Amino acid sequence: MTRKLASGKLVIATHNAGKLREISALLAPYGLECISAGELGLPEPEETGSSFVENALIKARAAAEASGIVALADDSGLSVDALGGRPGVYTADWAERQWFEGEPGRDWYMAMGKVEGMLAEKGPQTPRDAAFHCVLALAWPEGESAVYEGRVGGTLTWPPRGAMGFGYDPVFVPGGFSQTFAEIAPEEKHRISHRADAFAKLVADQFA
Repeated sequence: MTRKLASGKLVIATHNAGKLREISALLAPYGLECISAGELGLPEPEETGSSFVENALIKARAAAEASGIVALADDSGLSVDALGGRPGVYTADWAERQWFEGEPGRDWYMAMGKVEGMLAEKGPQTPRDAAFHCVLALAWPEGESAVYEGRVGGTLTWPPRGAMGFGYDPVFVPGGFSQTFAEIAPEEKHRISHRADAFAKLVADQFA
């Protein structure tokens, strides 16, 4: 039987403000006070896993051990069928900029362009099917853990559209929609996203 969350503080194992906002909104009805690993000054562990599950557990366990508080980690990414599932666990790495004037960082337009360029090289008839994946890992300081997996399928579009999302959202059109994730209102995205799918499974297990 999975250990249950109690009300109180929950460390969200991220330094990404956009991800913290989404997760906090999804957890708001359950009496949990979310604080990010970034706000606590916790270091980001090296993500050495070869799957979303492995990397989510690495982050959750590191945050729980360092803070002494239950931690929730999200490892998510984009898989493109025609690219053999890439970028996959390297979704964020594809956005990493080289050092420029002493300031490293992530350039998501560059990452989206890389995906588009690789698809373009395969020709105009190349299928543009893709999916966002999300794994949520809960970890308790005592060592227990639980994992929940979510997915949403769709297609890729170009050029990027919308300004409400983050990451690859401006080029991803979820199935059944004509708008990208970056054009869909946050409330609607929270209802249909890969993260929402994983959260529905977490809620069913933790709060049912």
